[in-house]
Formats: sequence, C-alpha cells, structure tokens
Amino acid sequence: MNINDMNFINSEAYKNFIKINSSTGGLRVRAYAASQAVPISGLKVVVTTTIENNNVTFFEGYTNESGITDKIILPAPKLNNDNLVTPNTTKYIITTTYNNKKQVYEVNMYENVCVIQNVNVVPNMMEDI
Repeated sequence: MNINDMNFINSEAYKNFIKINSSTGGLRVRAYAASQAVPISGLKVVVTTTIENNNVTFFEGYTNESGITDKIILPAPKLNNDNLVTPNTTKYIITTTYNNKKQVYEVNMYENVCVIQNVNVVPNMMEDI
C-alpha cells in the first residue's frame, strides 16, 4: 500500500498512526563503496512501515550522483520532555536495491532529528560500475 492511496489516508488506521506520530523526522540515505570513497548513484531506496498489519510505503526514490537520497520527511512521535532517556520512536524499514541485490535496514524516527543511514555497496553488488 502506498501512502498516497486516498482510501488508506482516510482510514481509521492511518488517522490513529498520525495521532501517535503528530510530528516529523528526517531521513538521509548515503550509498557508497570503497570505504566511502565512491558514491553510488541510482541505488533504489524504499521506506516502509507497518500500520495495523498494512505494509505502507512512505517513500520510493534513487540516490543522486553524490550517492545521497535526502530530505525524506517521515511521521514521528513528539518527544516527551519528561522522558528523554527513552523517547517514543516509530520504526521504519529501508530497503535498498542495486543490481538486483537487496539490503534491509531498520531505523527509528524521532521528532526533529535527521537520521542518516549509510549503505555500503559491496563489490558483488557493483557488477556494472
């Protein structure tokens, strides 16, 4: 299911999700090879989360010539100033694909925080570079 599906956006499941995640956080994906010396452009990035047993896609895109996909804004829960030691988070799954090879990462999203996920493209993923 895609976040742009109007039926889903109008559902109680999504309304409850947004009530819990009333703020936003940012995500940046950096893809590279050779100990961060070679940026990887064209790496597919898909960001999803599960909302009441529905796998929902929030973002789909590709890394640029610098190996970066930037400014991905995702719903996140508000920070509670009384409990900053263990803040509420929302977990997202990042699936990256390059030359038909997938890597999967889990990230927690926090209010007003930009999370950076590095993706190391290993030699067996770099057949066409």
